[in-house]
Amino acid sequence: MSTNRIWKTTSIISMALAVLLVVMVILVNTTGLKSATWLRVLFGISALNFTLRAAVPLILGALSGILCERSGIINIGIEGMMLAGAFAGFVAKVATNHWPLLLSLLFGVLIALAVGGLMGLLHATLSTRFKMDQIISGTVMIILATGFSSYLFDRNAIAEGKFSAVHIPFLADIPVIGPVLFKNPPITFLTLILVFVVHYALFYTRWGLRTRAVGEHPRAADTVGINVNRYRYVNTVIGGMLAGLAGGFLVLEAVGQFQEGMTAGRGFISLAAMIFGNWNPFGALGAAILFGYTQALQNELLLAGVTTVPRQFISMLPYVVTIIAVSGFVGRVRPPAAEGKVYETEGGKD
Repeated sequence: MSTNRIWKTTSIISMALAVLLVVMVILVNTTGLKSATWLRVLFGISALNFTLRAAVPLILGALSGILCERSGIINIGIEGMMLAGAFAGFVAKVATNHWPLLLSLLFGVLIALAVGGLMGLLHATLSTRFKMDQIISGTVMIILATGFSSYLFDRNAIAEGKFSAVHIPFLADIPVIGPVLFKNPPITFLTLILVFVVHYALFYTRWGLRTRAVGEHPRAADTVGINVNRYRYVNTVIGGMLAGLAGGFLVLEAVGQFQEGMTAGRGFISLAAMIFGNWNPFGALGAAILFGYTQALQNELLLAGVTTVPRQFISMLPYVVTIIAVSGFVGRVRPPAAEGKVYETEGGKD
């Protein structure tokens, strides 16, 4: 089976499962099926709303991983970049609480993007210039973000306000789907748009073709004049910015405040979504929605007062599903051929 066919097949599987979830929600909320309590718990509108909120940071983290790994840089440091972006966005928001709310929030987003980009630049420098093992470099990102955010966090600081939902006329009035897809805060809308943008950029532009060439066969790319390491730097920085935006989402749109370790493994679940989606933006979108649904299901079951199953087992759902997905339950996946491999030019210089 060809590489492209493998990527298309597994991406279609993850998207098909996500679409099936949406179809079930529509059926349950528009037909007599809503009379069944367990169906309302599993496929109620509130479950789909929570699914999207839980999926947003996973989508951004997965897109971050796709950009990095499609260019040949393994990035397990998404968790750290996400946490750094969250902390930076929080600090920026607290420092500008006296500004107009929208301006303060936008400034927080910019700072989250900038810090995420700097973390990406550090990871690219360690991996490319200093040829550090990329797994170790990614681990350094996580330790660095965890340590600095815990040490510098002022527990008395309070961020005032967060992004509120934007109602898109007409579209938001569509039954079931309208309130879920077309009545959301700005970062959620931006995330969904970015899936299409990244997909188009990767597969329909010269930049995307060169990025994929660098990740598959850097020697051949170098032969035709592509600066391999420059592309790796650029993609890793952009990937870091997306991970930083995911952290900014948690503080500036979802929670409104910062908590130590608030990413809670979302960076690793994002990696699972990337692998499940086979390094394809739409595949990662489908996988992130499924993982987000497991978090929503956990929330819905607890709210429904399910006591026959221990709460700890319900809380394990997102992580169990992640392990199953990464272990290859859905099908065969293949990463970019040059992923994790340091590249040196013929002259031995970067």
